[in-house]
Amino acid sequence: MPRPTPRQKSIYACAECGHSSAKWLGQCPSCHRWNTLHEEVVEETRGAPRGPSAFGSAKPILLREVVASEDERLKTGIAELDRVLGGGVVPGMLALLGGDPGIGKSTLLLTALDRLAKRVSGRPVLYVSGEESARQVKLRADRLGVDAENLHLLAETDASRVLQIASQLEPAVLAVDSIQTQYLPELASAPGTVTQIREVAARLMGFAKRTETPVFLVGHVTKDGSIAGPRVLEHIVDTVLYFEGGGAHPYRVLRAHKNRFGSASEIGVFEMKSRGLAEVANPSALFLAERPEDAAGSAVTAALSGTRTLLVEVQALVAPAGFGTPRRTALGLDSSRVALLAAVLEKKVGLDILGCDLFVNVAGGMELEDPAADLATVAALASSFRDKVIEARTLVLGEVGLAGEVRAVAQADARLSEAARLGFRRAVIPAGNARHVEAPAGMEIVGVDTVEAALEALL
Repeated sequence: MPRPTPRQKSIYACAECGHSSAKWLGQCPSCHRWNTLHEEVVEETRGAPRGPSAFGSAKPILLREVVASEDERLKTGIAELDRVLGGGVVPGMLALLGGDPGIGKSTLLLTALDRLAKRVSGRPVLYVSGEESARQVKLRADRLGVDAENLHLLAETDASRVLQIASQLEPAVLAVDSIQTQYLPELASAPGTVTQIREVAARLMGFAKRTETPVFLVGHVTKDGSIAGPRVLEHIVDTVLYFEGGGAHPYRVLRAHKNRFGSASEIGVFEMKSRGLAEVANPSALFLAERPEDAAGSAVTAALSGTRTLLVEVQALVAPAGFGTPRRTALGLDSSRVALLAAVLEKKVGLDILGCDLFVNVAGGMELEDPAADLATVAALASSFRDKVIEARTLVLGEVGLAGEVRAVAQADARLSEAARLGFRRAVIPAGNARHVEAPAGMEIVGVDTVEAALEALL
């Protein structure tokens, strides 16, 4: 029987979402991005039999017979990373770590592999570097103090060769840095293209599920901060982690955007030092460390991020409009939400604030999506407008409605406990929460029903 002959053809694949077209288009019809379709050469083999599944010959079994336990998680030795992963590394998981160049992705991964290698003594841990030589990785390892005896290094970009060595070595954990440098020789397209990234990720996923080996992938990011390559890459993996921060700021925030084994809203906080990344065990104290205690336009709230409670400072500056149209600038908060809260202040409280320039910022570079920060935002705006200072050890908590009412928030007890631990003596919270929570020792609870009542208690 004659073997099927491969045929080459050109397609145009979108670098953002992976959509393919037979001809070039200026705008992708799937994700509507401009100038993202690039030509790729693919081979199609007619009559070729399909290979075996990456998962082997699977058979149906009863769900109640499947054994799964939280004890199977493997701790990395980095508490902040374990928190974001949902408690540790799960056997067979495929995790994708993205972030800006130089933010510390390789540093974090190499440190985690070193501690993992010491915890799984007797089993190898494999780190595959496609961007740096073995000498370059060794220099970083010496700077970080990485000295695990069973940590193996492979400088290779051929994904088929990587999978062959991993199958022979049988590592406890496999890390590939980065997915964009890996390629399969049988594909005609260049490394980093949509076809290569998709196929390499699929084979690594098959290896992870078949051998129950945790696999970490490092991914490049585009100009807008999303992971480079087709969107299907984020659908293939089990966990997507983003490293945020960088620049002149020494602090880094590791955030889970997708997690099949835990909460997708957890964060981990790190500080970049000369010997690598150091964990920040108390982020609340960090975000409030440089807060001025006698300045108007500042309020402290307690926001939830997964299972963690963070105390953050909301700053506001209200100034006369210098042009015809007042400006609305918000950093760390939704600008539309800030405009809505300003309208509530003018309509329900009577502050002539809509004709002013409004600038709102969350100190420390945090991004707040918790509606419990509404009342703190309103208080900071009113404080700046009236030029009156909110007492430094007062916590402001609550969701604000369009009628000017202050609504109850979730997990008020945990928020108040965190504030009391950091020395806060007073809390202005929704009346709905005040009726049910138990005040921590040394803290006064003030329940309010409306924004006007809250400002009277604060200012």
